[in-house]
Amino acid sequence: MRLPELRVMGVDPGLTRCGLGAVEGRPGAQLRMLAVGVVRTPAEDDIGARLVAIEAEIERWLDEIRPDAVAVERVFAQHNVRTVMGTAQASAVAITCAARRGLPVALHTPSEVKAAVTGNGNADKKQVGAMVTRVLRLDAMPKPADAADALALAICHVWRGGVQNRLAQALAAKGRPGAAVALPPGYRHPGAGR
Repeated sequence: MRLPELRVMGVDPGLTRCGLGAVEGRPGAQLRMLAVGVVRTPAEDDIGARLVAIEAEIERWLDEIRPDAVAVERVFAQHNVRTVMGTAQASAVAITCAARRGLPVALHTPSEVKAAVTGNGNADKKQVGAMVTRVLRLDAMPKPADAADALALAICHVWRGGVQNRLAQALAAKGRPGAAVALPPGYRHPGAGR
């Protein structure tokens, strides 16, 4: 059985720049980029206004893209508490927007995303951007890096661990709960061994 196509919206959360990207496809097949962009909010604005602006843009994307699932970068500890708090707040907005619509949400760590897309969990932003460009057959690397990172999150979600479970969740969200989803014998995600 061929795996169904999955439409995934990736969110690279941040207060100043929140990357958004969407891809469609299935593991083992060519993925297509549907959209990419960045929500920007001025640092001097009130935190509430910034979060409302991010929410409005994520809601607009969800209306237009109509994803089967949303992949959000998992917040990790940093030395800069202010940065990690802003990232966590933007992340919560994305998760809430998706949950409000009953969409499955997956949290992926930065190293998981890097490993899925480049084969190296310690890859730098330039390497991730280059592989996103190559995987999606784009003419140019998405900029800023937050946009490329959002696409990498979406790619990771399609390709990596828990594919079977996530596809089943997506089918359930489309009103087809219990639909059988089986990975082909010997299936290996496209990012393996790169």
